[in-house]
Amino acid sequence: MTGNPAVRVLFDEAAIAARIARLAIEIRAAAPRNLLVVAILKGSFIFAADLVRALHRENLDPQVEFMHLSSYRQGTVSTGQVEILKDVDSPVEGRDVVILDDILESGRTLAFAKDLLAARGARRVMIAVMLEKPNKRAVQVTADFLGFTCPDLFVVGYGMDIAHSYRQLPFIGVVDGA
Repeated sequence: MTGNPAVRVLFDEAAIAARIARLAIEIRAAAPRNLLVVAILKGSFIFAADLVRALHRENLDPQVEFMHLSSYRQGTVSTGQVEILKDVDSPVEGRDVVILDDILESGRTLAFAKDLLAARGARRVMIAVMLEKPNKRAVQVTADFLGFTCPDLFVVGYGMDIAHSYRQLPFIGVVDGA
């Protein structure tokens, strides 16, 4: 992005930190066995780092993997086709898996990942998302663990970007004019 358009805060650092702590408690209450956390790149990397540390504080010992899936490529609207750009390296068979993503919008990416990991023999596949836009669903998928319900706005920060900018922001916000 050229210049520095103003970013309006939607969810601040304190609200995010408090919700992450609650999510870790909720995940612990699900009594996961042989837990594997699979973070969907790129947008979930900050959420994943914070949540994995919170899970540790809740006496869980997850292994962490990454998948890079895309249905957006260079645009801001889903193409409808999900591509695997990087797959997990660890076996998932017999494990409880929590897929982490930044936002549940159309649901295509998360439905694809959940179906893929279930087909590979995961004992249970759960989904945790930082944000959900409930009115944007194109396929039927729900989050087991939800940070915040988000208005139908294009959001940035806390790992989410527009044209590879704003990922570093410690809050979730809206770029004026985006």
